[in-house]
Amino acid sequence: MQERFYRKWAQEKDLIGFEVKVKETDLFIRADKSLANEARVLVIKYRKILEEYLCDNPVFLKSLVPIEIKPGAPIFVQEMVKASRKAGVGPMASVAGAIAEFVGKELLDFSKEILVENGGDIFLKTLQKRTVAIYAGKSPLSGKIGIEITPTMGVVGVCTSSGKVGHSLSFGCADSVTVVSKSAVLADAWATSLANRVKSSSEIEEVLKYTSEIKGIRGVVIIVDEKIGFTGKIRILKV
Repeated sequence: MQERFYRKWAQEKDLIGFEVKVKETDLFIRADKSLANEARVLVIKYRKILEEYLCDNPVFLKSLVPIEIKPGAPIFVQEMVKASRKAGVGPMASVAGAIAEFVGKELLDFSKEILVENGGDIFLKTLQKRTVAIYAGKSPLSGKIGIEITPTMGVVGVCTSSGKVGHSLSFGCADSVTVVSKSAVLADAWATSLANRVKSSSEIEEVLKYTSEIKGIRGVVIIVDEKIGFTGKIRILKV
């Protein structure tokens, strides 16, 4: 398993940090207190929902394009299908964001503030200003640029896809494409979709212009080598 060293960047001294690992799922969580046991139960719960659905619907796992939802599908699965349909990608493109969001929302019953990171895809709710740093592989901007998250934003999804980093399939070449939305499920799906569109640094502006037509997205940041572009109602900071 790839070391997620970027977790060492987290500097929220007021929150307790802990990891929860179940099979392929590897979460880093920050909360008012340690909720490792509660989080593990939730991860197992949502993994079971997904695994059982995959057994009866194997196309859900392999499809690179949107698929139709089966009648009676669990809400967890329905949200993945809806997000992937909007972004024009396969449903599994949103799985990391979905687990982060569904686990995070239930943990809010135990903690007023929550940050759940799942392979670089984040769900969070904060009571103070915080900065989410962007990991962009070998780009000189990696770890030096962040997105400000404020309490007025409510629950937030900050998800990143890359054509150069990680094991996820991408047809683009961006070091990172980060999407901010109220839904981590939607942010994850669109991060994958937009990353597929970025074939070179010259396409940053064109892809950002395209995002202005997308409903449900608060902002987008694209990094290719030493170049960066961003749009939307977000504030970019030096970290």
